[in-house]
Order: sequence, then C-alpha cells, then structure tokens
Amino acid sequence: MNGACHNGIRLHFTEPGKSVQNAFVERFNGKFRNEWLNEHWFSSLADARWTTDEWMIDYNTHRPHSSLGYMTPIEYARKSNYRAVELST
Repeated sequence: MNGACHNGIRLHFTEPGKSVQNAFVERFNGKFRNEWLNEHWFSSLADARWTTDEWMIDYNTHRPHSSLGYMTPIEYARKSNYRAVELST
C-alpha cells in the first residue's frame, strides 16, 4: 500500500488528453515555456538547472501574479499576515 492510500488520501489522475483537468499546472507550464525555455539557450545540464533555479526564485518571490491581484508572492504573504520567507539569490 502506498503512502497516500495508507494516509487515507485518494489520488485522482488527469485523464490522458484532458489537460484542462489541471489548468493551474497547464498555465504554469505555458508561462515557464514562454518566459523561460523559449528565451534561453543552455550550454549544459548544469547551466539549465542553474538558470531554471534563478527563474523559479524570481517567479516565486519577485514576479507579480495576476491570481494575487498583481502582487508578488512576498507582498501577498505580508499583506495577508502570513510569515514570508525571502529567498536570497
């Protein structure tokens, strides 16, 4: 028995060919592809990992998100009285 079932969690998988069942992931994948992958050439796997990490830090801390009222995640967390953890680059 896997960990999810053992903990009473039912897994629901996206049906093949029905990516709209997980629109949040599809939207992120589109942004990642358009804003990052289509804009960069990577010289090695290490370069791809490093530059992707840099993009993710920016995306998760400094980039405004429409779903957060065009605030950055840090601004949203502070405004919402959540403890914000800033990632240093």
